[in-house]
Amino acid sequence: MTTTATPAGETTVPPSRRTRRWIEDWRPEDPDFWESTGRQVARRNLIWSIFAEHLGFSVWLIWSVSSAFLVATGFDYTPQQLFLLVALPNLVGSLLRLPYTFAVPKFGGRNFTMASAALLLIPTLGFAYAVQRPETPYWVFCLIAATAGLGGGNFASSMANINFFYPSAKKGAALGLNAAGGNLGVSLIQLFLPVIVGGAGIFGLVKASEGGIDLQRAAWVYAGLAVVATLAAYFFMDNLSTATSSPREQMKVVRKRQTWIMAFLYIGTFGSFIGYSAAMPLLIKLNFWVPEPAPLGTGIYFAYFAFLGALVGSLTRPFGGWLADRLGGAKVTLGAFAAMVVFTLAVLWTLMQLTPNPTADPAIASANQSWFPWFLSFFLCVFAATGIGNGSTYKMIPAIWRTEAERATAPGTPERTAALLAGTKQASAAIGVIGAVGAIGGFLIPMAFSAPWVADPMSATKGAFLVFTGFYVICGAVTWAVYLRRPAEVHAQSLAGAGI
Repeated sequence: MTTTATPAGETTVPPSRRTRRWIEDWRPEDPDFWESTGRQVARRNLIWSIFAEHLGFSVWLIWSVSSAFLVATGFDYTPQQLFLLVALPNLVGSLLRLPYTFAVPKFGGRNFTMASAALLLIPTLGFAYAVQRPETPYWVFCLIAATAGLGGGNFASSMANINFFYPSAKKGAALGLNAAGGNLGVSLIQLFLPVIVGGAGIFGLVKASEGGIDLQRAAWVYAGLAVVATLAAYFFMDNLSTATSSPREQMKVVRKRQTWIMAFLYIGTFGSFIGYSAAMPLLIKLNFWVPEPAPLGTGIYFAYFAFLGALVGSLTRPFGGWLADRLGGAKVTLGAFAAMVVFTLAVLWTLMQLTPNPTADPAIASANQSWFPWFLSFFLCVFAATGIGNGSTYKMIPAIWRTEAERATAPGTPERTAALLAGTKQASAAIGVIGAVGAIGGFLIPMAFSAPWVADPMSATKGAFLVFTGFYVICGAVTWAVYLRRPAEVHAQSLAGAGI
């Protein structure tokens, strides 16, 4: 058993439940500690956290592209039913983010990463079972799709864990990289699943697996990766004894006004990213492609382009965190919402040029194809803005709680040290709440596109983009009014003055 020296020079004995994978002394805000020890340990945990979160996102979004192949494999589902299969994992994933955040202080970041990675065997093995049986009832598909939400919960626990490892000045970049690595899971599942299952190659550079579409192959691949992630967390990650908090203590953040303001903004940024990522394959398939003549049909084959949006949004997320570290999170977030307004309207404009194709006429699909480059270009700009906004909003969260701790205490005092530690714990809890609320956008967006109360799918899609544009205007106005307006209320002034 080892002992640890406290700041006062006293010696404490670690609790008996601690193993060698628990770190008792962790002071990331101490420059000497950070340079000598902290940086290397934090980087190692970040790398494997990214891997586990990346896998979680992949499983979370496995239905986003596989649903587009279900009809080709013998399942007779309507567009509304397919959009529901896409949306359900997002709903469950958003609901799980809060308990997943609380699990990190309770069980330890390493321990819960192992557990959450192992849980991914449930949706992957369930997926493999269902897609091999065309007689599987639709409600069973809905249930299995809902379990894919386990992968969505991984984001909150991973972000809460990494938040404890890094000093305040480096949280923006670290959280941005962690989130971007996870977000890339969305793009890669959409890129490689068609290849793995035999649905499509990659622009002729990589050929699809032969033998027809075989969806269960993807499930076996990701089930194997879930085992790898579990073992990697066991061997290479650490728990922090300083990352302790009771659920009651953590839930104090729900009484804070800033928590709900940031949650609202996060619906606009991350909710849009995950919602558009989930819906994009079906949007392309329904508006720009018809299945005749087989095998690739007429128009734009969705499997070639579905991954691009998530890829762009993932790559720009760390850039948003980097910009926020230098310019202030609120300024970058406001710019992101402004761009989302402009480019969402541009996407809507391209849709208005299309001819509705309720009978799947190849001639209409061919005519609509000429507008696809504009649709894709503007949509990718929307994704880029969501990624930048994701990075900047997550920079704002720990900065808000750190600023409040600094305002309430004097520099260099024990009270300041204790307040900063408590602020870090509350920021991690806030990340869970904000992430849970924000991810609900991933459920609402596909449901808005399906809009069963609108008979014409094209009209439902246009109406949805118009509503989204109005929402982004409101998000931008809230960002300006709360964090950037001059003059503003005293609390908001202090937050903006701190570079938030």
